[in-house]
Amino acid sequence: MLNTKTFTLGNMKAGPGETCSGFLELAEGRFKLPTTILNGEKPGKTVLIMAGVHAGEYVGIQAAIELSEKLKINKINGTVVIMKVVCRDAFACRGGSLGLEDGKNLNREFPGDPKGTPTQQLAWAMTQEVFPAVDFCIDLHSGDDYEQLTPYVYYAGKAEERIVAMSRKMAEQVDVPYMVRSTVATGGAYNYAAHTGIPGILIERGGMGGWTMEEVRSTRRDVRNILCSLGIYEGQRDYRVYYPLDVVDIRYQAASAAGCWYPYKMPGDMIQGGEVLGTVKDYEGNVMEVCRAECDGVILYQTGSLQVLENGPMIAYGRIVKNFDDRKERITEYWAKRSESFMEQRRRELKSPLAERWLGEIRRKLPAGKKLKILDVGCGSGFFSILLAKLGHEVTGTDLTPEMIVNSKQLAKEENVSCRFLVMDAEKLEFEDGSFDVVISRNLTWTLPHVKEAYGEWMRVLKAEGILLNFDANYGASNFADTSELPDSHAHHTLGEDMMQECEEIKRQLPISSRVRPAWDVETLGQMEMEEISIDLGISRRIYKEKDEFYNPTPIFMICGKKCELQKGMRR
Repeated sequence: MLNTKTFTLGNMKAGPGETCSGFLELAEGRFKLPTTILNGEKPGKTVLIMAGVHAGEYVGIQAAIELSEKLKINKINGTVVIMKVVCRDAFACRGGSLGLEDGKNLNREFPGDPKGTPTQQLAWAMTQEVFPAVDFCIDLHSGDDYEQLTPYVYYAGKAEERIVAMSRKMAEQVDVPYMVRSTVATGGAYNYAAHTGIPGILIERGGMGGWTMEEVRSTRRDVRNILCSLGIYEGQRDYRVYYPLDVVDIRYQAASAAGCWYPYKMPGDMIQGGEVLGTVKDYEGNVMEVCRAECDGVILYQTGSLQVLENGPMIAYGRIVKNFDDRKERITEYWAKRSESFMEQRRRELKSPLAERWLGEIRRKLPAGKKLKILDVGCGSGFFSILLAKLGHEVTGTDLTPEMIVNSKQLAKEENVSCRFLVMDAEKLEFEDGSFDVVISRNLTWTLPHVKEAYGEWMRVLKAEGILLNFDANYGASNFADTSELPDSHAHHTLGEDMMQECEEIKRQLPISSRVRPAWDVETLGQMEMEEISIDLGISRRIYKEKDEFYNPTPIFMICGKKCELQKGMRR
């Protein structure tokens, strides 16, 4: 379906498939704001991206400028409105983040007043002329010229339940460590927008009135990921490092008197209740005030300038909530859908020449002449478990997907071998320290949200001088949705585009996909004092000699390491 509507906002118009840039006139020309409108060829929702609500916060402004240049009109479903600098006069005069004429903070004035000060009039014009035309709101900010902050995101929290839920989903797309639910319905632009039925978020990245290209790129990626998740932009969501944790019970501590501020911490630092966070002193160095943490938590932002004002902000922090990570639920559901076809492929692979090739590779790394206790973590349908059990080893296979464990037991029965199979999280193993001689995995680590924690667990359950064998690939550099390099007989062709696209979407939500592998793995294992680490990059050539249904076009690597004697009995 094609878009047939011209999008009109004030004095600006964009027909289907058109981009319009210029100055959006609000309040009968009282305010003229640099704006770009991208009206897609296909119909859809309208999103407002605004920056410069605080004119001295430059990361958001530059990100908005670049988004207006880099977003491709042919990929847009609906309309994207980008207001690059809302407080244009203050920005043009380097006037900081308060109104040039009245000294007011625009992000405290919504819904505004048509008869009030210039800042209040601007807020009113936004609420009356801009908000009614949009379906979503993304507000881009950074630290003011006196603010240091760790990247985080606010989402609207005082609105109808469905608006709050959608705002949170938008916030979950942002690649920052923390997110905060707003507790106000007025004052801020996105807060008030949500109060009127428009889901909204505010991204914070950068500080001290500065900006870097990396901060801008990160904010741009965040916006693009949100647009993709909303269906407004066609494309792959980019890789991410963080899955934001909730920060609640936010404490905003202000100075009781003006003075010199000496913080003891940095944004992003963890703090404990009662801990001294900084002091305020006079010009002779006398302590006027001691700032103490009222609870455990993380610092979101603090004053970074030497001076603090009376009743002005010193520091803000909140308590971290270990919220449910739905990535594991998505991963489990995905592999449950693939479990039957996966079992059929492994059944055929066990009868193929690849089975003996895999055994040959593994045997070379295991101590000879011993019956070993082996953990096959992320065993899938039990391929490695069955091969190793045939050699006489005592094998336990674990997988997070129950359907995979059912199928593992079925294949082991068919192959007439004895293995133990358990449903278990690879990142939280339920075994005692030093339980296994060998931990082995195949194509698992790329699927895990917290690979470092998983490696720590695998090291913990290994005996001293135990062997770790991990077969995986740098799948982050591949696109699972592109099956053009696979032979016609390959199993992925039978799964369908939707299934492979879902796999690609899940992969892009995992931090490991952004790492350079296996270099990252070796560095991580080295920090855990694993010794004799070796990498083999030739596995694929020796295993996948034929381009058949088992062929893997992404080169597999093998990491082999031995747990050092000093770690015996240690829990990491």
